[in-house]
This record gives sequence, C-alpha cells and structure tokens, in this order.
Amino acid sequence: MFFAEKHSEWSIFNDQLSIINDNFCTFAYMNILVIRFRQMGDAILATALLNTLRHNFPEAQIHFVLNERIAPLFQGHPSIDRIITFTEEERHSAFTYTKKVWHVMHDTHYDVIIDMRSTTNTMLFALFSPSSRYRIGVKKGYTRFAFNHLIGPCGTHWSMVEHDLRFAEPLNAIKRIEPVKEFTLHITDEEKESFGSYLRQQGIDLNKPVMLANVTAKLASKVWQEDRMVWVLNQFIQTFPDYQIIFNYAPGQEEANARRVYEKLGNPQQVFINVQARSSRELVAMGHFMTVFFGNEGGARHIMHAAGCPSLVICAPGNSKTVWLPQNRVPAEGISPADFASPTELAKMDKEQQYALITQEVVWEMLKNFIQQVL
Repeated sequence: MFFAEKHSEWSIFNDQLSIINDNFCTFAYMNILVIRFRQMGDAILATALLNTLRHNFPEAQIHFVLNERIAPLFQGHPSIDRIITFTEEERHSAFTYTKKVWHVMHDTHYDVIIDMRSTTNTMLFALFSPSSRYRIGVKKGYTRFAFNHLIGPCGTHWSMVEHDLRFAEPLNAIKRIEPVKEFTLHITDEEKESFGSYLRQQGIDLNKPVMLANVTAKLASKVWQEDRMVWVLNQFIQTFPDYQIIFNYAPGQEEANARRVYEKLGNPQQVFINVQARSSRELVAMGHFMTVFFGNEGGARHIMHAAGCPSLVICAPGNSKTVWLPQNRVPAEGISPADFASPTELAKMDKEQQYALITQEVVWEMLKNFIQQVL
C-alpha cells in the first residue's frame, strides 16, 4: 500500500513536471510582438528589451512594429526576426490603420504582445488578439480593457532602458528573466569598411582620436547657446591638438548652423566640416570610428552610444538625465540645468534662463575630464 501511494504521488508529480516542460517548450518557440512607435531615439533604446527577449528566448520569433521612416536603421538586427512598418499616411487614416492592424494580428498568432506606448491607437493590436496569453502594456486609466499585465509609467526615477526592461517582467512566470541593459544597432562589416574608407578619403587619420560634435539640433529649444559652444570647442582644439572633429548635422538649417559655428571658430583644420553620414545606418558606421561624442543631447547620441562610443552631452531644459542617459558598459554623462537649480527655481525660469545656468567654464571642465577618462 505504501509503495502504491508513493507511486501515485510520483506519477502526479511527473505529470505536473511534464506539463511545465511542455509549456516551457511551447513558449521557447513563441511569437512575440513588440510595438514601439514614436521617434528614432525611443526605438533605439527599446532594443535593450529586444536583446533581453532574444537572450532569454533564443528560439522565439520577435516582430517589431515601428514607423517606416526609421525602419532601415533596424534592418539585420539579430534580436529582430521581422520588422512591421506603418507609414505616416497609414497611421493617420483610421480605416487604413485599423485594417492593417487587423491583418497583422490575424496573419500571425502572438503568444506575447508588448505595447510600449499603450495609446488608444496601439491598443488595437492587443484588442484584436484576446487569445494572446501575455498582453503587456502601460498602466493607464483605459488600458485594463486591452492588457492582462500592466507596467507603471516611467516617471523620472527610471532610465528609459530600465523602464523598457520592465515590460519583460511578466515573463518571469515562464522562466527567470535575465535583463540585458545594452541597447544596440547592427551594420554589416561591408558597411563599416565602406565608411572607414570614406573617412580616410576625407583626410581623417583613423589612428588618431576623433570627436563627433553635435553643435546644433533639429529643434532650437534643444540647442545650448552657440557662443558658449564655440568657446568650449576653442578650448578643446587648443588643449587636444591631436583630436580631429566632425560636426554632426542634417541638411538645411542644421547645416547652416554648423557652418556658422565653424566660421566662428576660424575654419580650423582640425574640424572636418564636410564629412557627413548620409543616412542613419552610415551614422552607426561612423560611431564605430569615433572616440567620443560631445554636444547637444538627441537621437544621434543614442546611435553613438549603441555603436559603443562614449558621450558627454548638454541636456535641454526639462529633459531628465536619469531618463535619457541610460547607464551600461558605455560611458555616458550629461550636464543639465537641473544640476544647478531646484525644480521650484527652474519652474520660475524660461528655457533660455535655464540654459544660461550651464556656463561654458563648467562644460569645458567636464569635457576635459571626460576626455582624459576615455583616452
């Protein structure tokens, strides 16, 4: 009788273990959909979540939804099996957008849906797939109807990468998730070699250090005072004569701003004003040859960081260093108006007054020390 009872207990245990193993095997080969509309920088930082999913579920199919205009940057990424894109026209036509989302969700059954935005528009992906076991979104007043796992908002105490990695936490029910904090971009060896050849043709000595300087930005509200930037770069040129400097800018007003800074510097030979990355993928390739990135914070910094380039940036008023400068193996530091005044004091200032808190002397001292650290 004793042995019969024990045999029965072991049978139940083995049956339960078999169910667990079957479930794990099923989810090891699961389909995962990650939705991350918005800007290029947000999507780059989201690759930390994609890398975490790939690391923990190497056999899973991972599909990534994003805006068509930034999709080329993510082609060939080892943590993405399929990129699903939406054009601006598709996103702004309710009928066309809804129809396309419906087709996406009915073409593939997803075991996991991660909606990193969780807006009334993006929630359609989850609403069209109620059978998906894990429907993970941001906790908002209206999202409980679409998702069965809710993540709190980012706030100012988490970096954006730390916030993004929280979307993987519900999957601890399948296996213990090991987070990957590195956000990455992928280019081919041919792309890297081609851009290296271009740099050499432009007179860049790749045996010497090179700085990529973000002296301007798309939005004027995210540009530190130009004359102070000129003063800092003059100090840099005099102190680090071996450094070669490339200005990062887009065509149009950004290029005009960058060339004006170049003229104010006196057209120094140390600055290679005509060297340009003609696409976001070329900017990734450039990052592999840069020693340091310096200047106004923005999407280009995220690309440089993803390429392994250390960065020191000036953050615009209202932009949190904690949120937008995630910390991992690549050195990243920033200077912000919040370093010099309390939230109450900052609330009484306009953006120009807040920017004025960041003096050229402070920036230069930080840059000098940062360069010495990365040399």
